[in-house]
Amino acid sequence: MSFEKVTISAQVDAPPETVWTAWTTPDHITRWNFASDDWCCPSASVDLRPGGAYRSRMEAKEGSFGFDFTATYQEVVPQEKASFLMDDGRLAETTFTPVDGGTQVVTVFDAETEHSVEMQREGWQAILNNFKAHAESL
Repeated sequence: MSFEKVTISAQVDAPPETVWTAWTTPDHITRWNFASDDWCCPSASVDLRPGGAYRSRMEAKEGSFGFDFTATYQEVVPQEKASFLMDDGRLAETTFTPVDGGTQVVTVFDAETEHSVEMQREGWQAILNNFKAHAESL
């Protein structure tokens, strides 16, 4: 199956080491991995190696809905790149590039077919914006 590719990005005012740690550590992931303030990420687990598992629990804070986001890492280059294959066969790759005292974070992901591409772009970008704010606070 062929998926439409979607790109999101953010320039994070933090060094690559800090950005990488915030992106790949479960304790940090639970503090930024949600698209809006009425959602949360109560748990996450990371086996950061090719073939390793990624899992994050995403829930509405009021308890009406939740789901597990699960994937398998495909490529891991510390402080440079991480990619994973979602359980539904879609791929996501995030790169970390040093720029102007900070880090440019770019994610390219395969859109699913249930929701509009624009809705997915907005949701993933909102999560990345939360990540940026979290990483810059460290």
